[in-house]
Amino acid sequence: MLYLAAVLLLNACGDESPRRGATVLFASGADLQSINPLLTVHPLARQVQRYVLLTTLARYDSALTARPYLARAWSFSGPALTFRLRTDVRWHDGSPTSARDVVWTLDAARDPVTGYPRFNDLRAVSAVRALNDSTVEVRFTTPPAHSGLPDVFTDLAILPAHLLDSVPRGRLREAAWNATPVGNGPFRFVLHEPNRRWVFARNPDFPADLGGPPQIERFIVVVVDEPMIKLSALVAGELDFAGISPQHARFVRRDTALAVRDYPLIFPYGLVLNTRRPPFNDPRARLAAALAIDRQEIVDGYLFGFAAVANGPVAPAVPGYRATHPLTLAPDSARRLVASLGAPPRFELLTVGSGEAALEQMLQARLAAVGFEVTIRQLELSAFLDRVNGARHDFTAAVMGIPGDPGLGFLQSLGDLTGVPIPADPAAAQQVLADRLPVVWLYHARGVQGINNRVQGVQMDVRGELPTITAWHIRSGP
Repeated sequence: MLYLAAVLLLNACGDESPRRGATVLFASGADLQSINPLLTVHPLARQVQRYVLLTTLARYDSALTARPYLARAWSFSGPALTFRLRTDVRWHDGSPTSARDVVWTLDAARDPVTGYPRFNDLRAVSAVRALNDSTVEVRFTTPPAHSGLPDVFTDLAILPAHLLDSVPRGRLREAAWNATPVGNGPFRFVLHEPNRRWVFARNPDFPADLGGPPQIERFIVVVVDEPMIKLSALVAGELDFAGISPQHARFVRRDTALAVRDYPLIFPYGLVLNTRRPPFNDPRARLAAALAIDRQEIVDGYLFGFAAVANGPVAPAVPGYRATHPLTLAPDSARRLVASLGAPPRFELLTVGSGEAALEQMLQARLAAVGFEVTIRQLELSAFLDRVNGARHDFTAAVMGIPGDPGLGFLQSLGDLTGVPIPADPAAAQQVLADRLPVVWLYHARGVQGINNRVQGVQMDVRGELPTITAWHIRSGP
């Protein structure tokens, strides 16, 4: 740590942040995968889509209450949900945002050929139609179980039909729009250099009722995949925002130019098991893995307390949580289960990263202690997602965070991922996950961001890092 401090202090001698003015640099550990909301599960990409480049029909406030956004109002009538749209939101090429865009986006999301990650959330939708240029009716096969707005309408950003409706849905990943996107949000797209940066500029025409034009001039997502380089750049003033490792939080707090924000996330981490493949097609192997892992050890030794032990996919503070019987550390029982399998079970553990893989090594050691033979393989994010989330699900086990949502729709997506059918009802889904153990839940993550104090107006909470980006502003003076 003393060596690290010396290196960082040397790097910090030339603070670059004042020279940037109203440009904010935000570090990402990997490229955004895709800027198209129909095609990605990348958490930061989804935030950039919702809060920077595009607009959603509704958006959550800090209490997770859905508020009007592109839709100025909505109402239910039996199996029909009607959205009334604003008429003052324009695409950045000057075209008006209309009901046609909403219908096209929802129909594309409902088409299995598209591959929208939250396709299951729209299974109950039977039809979407434009009643006029500013009114959209969504019809369900049965009325929604509750009167609240389904979460998917706060998450799926609307896309420009006039630029995408000529692209076959099965080829949307090849659409030219993905490389040079035209949005309708508070920032305009400027530039994308793959695996380097995304550049967005202030949209001076964004409606005042939606927050108006942003107070910063430019927002740049910078790809920095090495944690120590990211930390060094933050301390040197070369970055304004950087996710930091929990063990570095105390060090960052010592710098008066910086602050540390930690905040809750709906982002459970787990050891995801592919039940289609041995050894985890055998429930004994899944139970043995669950009993072998010390979750408290991970929270204390790896995360320095910036997390909570997970006994399931939903944290107790999240609405919809259902208590299930927790599994406790029992290595002797795990050892007996492994012995009952016959030959020592071997598998490859996939993970994202290029660093020391401390978490993976902790898992490897605990599993080896009860008889598993585990090989760790680190992949770059896009390669990892292709193998784990791709149609073939080409993995045996993977340690990963699962991007969640307040409506708990992410639970059903775990069925396709693991090979265990998951019911649509969130309470029933949590029980099935507890009974079948396709995921060994490890911890409920907290976000930990280092921030340059020159950027003010920042609020980070369960919605993520960017929900207040239009209110961010640069502090005047030193």
